[in-house]
Amino acid sequence: MEPRLLLLDEPVAGMTADERRRTAAVIAGVRDSLGISIVLVEHDMGVVMRLADAVTVLDFGKRIADGAPAAVQNDPAVVRAYLGEEAAS
Repeated sequence: MEPRLLLLDEPVAGMTADERRRTAAVIAGVRDSLGISIVLVEHDMGVVMRLADAVTVLDFGKRIADGAPAAVQNDPAVVRAYLGEEAAS
């Protein structure tokens, strides 16, 4: 078989920090050695930022941002959705 796409659904869920790092390295190695695309559904932003070339963020099923990881991570809609807003003083 010569897959062109690998779909991973929360591959590091429930892992320790060391296990997450090692798993991310394995995923990167597979991507690089096989030259395939990977669709990664993941809540661990460290893993996402290490592995992703492009990120799409959903909030209750609605796309609120997509693009380069650093840009998406700093997008105000993403920050509001995942970190909340500070209460007005």
